[in-house]
Amino acid sequence: MASQTVEEGESDDDGPIARRTREAIRNPDDAYQFLFYVVTAFFLVTTLFPFYWLLVLALTPGDRMTNVGLVPNGFNPYSFVEMFQRLPFHVYMFNSIVIALTTTVIVLLVASFAGYAFGRLEFRGKTALLLVLLAISYFPPAAFIIPLFQFFTGNVELLTLPAVGTISSPNWFNTPGAMVTPFSALFLPLSIFILTTFYSQIPDGLEDAARVEGATRIGALFRVIIPLSAPGVATAGVLTFIGVYNEFFISFLMTDGQAQNWAPIVWGVVNYQGQYQAFYNLMAAASIVGVLPVVILVVVAQERIVSGLTAGALKE
Repeated sequence: MASQTVEEGESDDDGPIARRTREAIRNPDDAYQFLFYVVTAFFLVTTLFPFYWLLVLALTPGDRMTNVGLVPNGFNPYSFVEMFQRLPFHVYMFNSIVIALTTTVIVLLVASFAGYAFGRLEFRGKTALLLVLLAISYFPPAAFIIPLFQFFTGNVELLTLPAVGTISSPNWFNTPGAMVTPFSALFLPLSIFILTTFYSQIPDGLEDAARVEGATRIGALFRVIIPLSAPGVATAGVLTFIGVYNEFFISFLMTDGQAQNWAPIVWGVVNYQGQYQAFYNLMAAASIVGVLPVVILVVVAQERIVSGLTAGALKE
């Protein structure tokens, strides 16, 4: 009678899951590689498929938008030209870029001073204050929509003086200030946290050497600490720019949707939807064109972003 050798702990009756589990235990590197490919494939599909779907809609003629499958119902690249003819979409993009750049500059300037204070100075209540700032960053922007709209449309009474009268909040509707101000407040805590981590890692001797040469604390900050923390500054700047550029609620609320009134890119995409007809192919084409500045920024600054996020997580 033929005998069959079975390894210890195994049985002929084991199912495929048990055999796969034993193989993963014997060869963990192969299991890690397999999981890496699975996770990467899942990430690529879930991330890139929406862009592919937008491309399918953009290339489908407007009169053939029903029952669109995984391939376009026709081929009409003219949508990428018509979108600029129907609306000044380039102006909406320009508005969003200007608002995002302005907010990024303000956030980096304020966060640099705050990060220096939190990272390199000792004062009472520092940890508690930093935690409060981080907690604010988790508040959803939708929670501030009504108060912000009331404040930036001049409907909030700030002060009443006998000689002057009632002083109300500024009426910044249809101006960049109505968007830049709340954006700066919302994205400032994250930048402060990132820069605090980086500034705290700079050796004290480098700053002391600059102080001996006659530099003030502010001078040492801009001449020594910020250049040495360039990956962190770049990371904070890129994350702020992308966040402001993609923001929806406040951008949609603070303007009337006209390009000449500083309406951002979200209004440009929405305005392709009329009262009786929605040009989905133009909306898809506008979405693809609108995301190009962010894609270019990420491609150019990806090394800085990766090095900034990894270096900021390590304590030298």
